Amino acid sequence: MKIIINCDDLGYSETVNDTILDLMEEGRVTSATVMMNAPAVEDAVRRLEGLRENSFGVHLNVSEFAPLSRHPGLRPLLDENGTFSGSAQQVPLNSAVRQGVYAEWCAQVERAREFGVPISHLDSHHHVHTRPSLLHVLKRVQKKFGIRKVRLRRNVSGITHPMRTPRRARNFVWNFALRHYLHAQTTDGFTAFSTFHERLQAGVGWQGSIELMCHPGSDQFAAETRLLSGEWKEQLAKDAQLISYNQLD
Repeated sequence: MKIIINCDDLGYSETVNDTILDLMEEGRVTSATVMMNAPAVEDAVRRLEGLRENSFGVHLNVSEFAPLSRHPGLRPLLDENGTFSGSAQQVPLNSAVRQGVYAEWCAQVERAREFGVPISHLDSHHHVHTRPSLLHVLKRVQKKFGIRKVRLRRNVSGITHPMRTPRRARNFVWNFALRHYLHAQTTDGFTAFSTFHERLQAGVGWQGSIELMCHPGSDQFAAETRLLSGEWKEQLAKDAQLISYNQLD
């Protein structure tokens, strides 16, 4: 079992940055994705040097904060202040909006490059990249920047609340398309760290590679942050290995 523990939202705030980077230094997380249009992104990227054992991707975002681009196609996704309204999962995505999302995601990846972030992979805020109507947009971004590694849709269920069959089927189809339409490299599984922790306590294992998503430093995920700081590493199987996206093959 190879485990990538990826922290979302690096750059969201200095508190989030502090918590994520402390966990990295303690060897409790192995990867993070940077939100390039977030308020504390400059603080985050300034502190990445020296963390060579970890991987850093781009947390594609059309849900929160102000966009980096001024593409007119983004207007349906913005509020009256010109910031993302959080509606990207509900707004109909016509060709103009999709072109706006493409321009914005490209601007975010380009900013990561300008900051010197060694981009390992892509995922997104609120899983927007997994909307079927944005698959082609995601693939255009992959092709433009030569980024092969991408986060899956969730395909590992919890014990208490197992994933229903229709959702599992939809996720399987999307993951298949992600991997085989302009080849993407992924882990075998993806779920939240809290779900993995629940399975670990129940003695339910996993074979292959898996990415565990977490949000350290966020008030909404305070319980998860406490779990990450606990004794879960001692409960892993002897053959389990913590890796980064850089080590995924």
